[in-house]
Amino acid sequence: MANERIVVLGMGNLLRSDEGLGVRALHRLIECYTIPEQIMTIDGGTLGLDLMSYLEDAGHLLVLDAAITDGPPGTLLRLEGTEVPVYLGIKTSPHEISLPDLLAVLTLRDAAPTEVVVLGMQPATIALGWDLSPVVAEHLDTLVAAAADQLRAWKVPIEARKAVEHPTTGAAREPLVGPASIVEVGYA
Repeated sequence: MANERIVVLGMGNLLRSDEGLGVRALHRLIECYTIPEQIMTIDGGTLGLDLMSYLEDAGHLLVLDAAITDGPPGTLLRLEGTEVPVYLGIKTSPHEISLPDLLAVLTLRDAAPTEVVVLGMQPATIALGWDLSPVVAEHLDTLVAAAADQLRAWKVPIEARKAVEHPTTGAAREPLVGPASIVEVGYA
């Protein structure tokens, strides 16, 4: 029987505005939805090949990342199966390892995930900066909802968390749930 382990991987550099979108989407997913313990959620940052041991032989891999599309900033991109690029490219630095490189090495090792889905969004800027651009921040929940829909398609029982009242003002706000289930791998 095929491995049914499900991994959700947020990728990107939080120091480069919208480039950190995948990591921010992962944290938002955990904040806004109940994620069963058996689902491995990984803040992969910019680690590249250091992520290999977490992804080897996964049944399903869902990747959240910034992605170049043909549309304006905030455009959602969904790739699956053979649409997901798998190749080894020429690098000038060990810090240039990308998702296609990682998947190529896993394929060469005969340890690639059975099913890979990439959900990405067109960035507005990848300049130095901590915050997402306003247009991408406005569309962040669209990416998170698409990730939740994909998990449901894989029969993961997730539900939206209910908004909670602020203890002082009584105003409704999104739930603040710590990312305790995230595997914090670190950054290169």
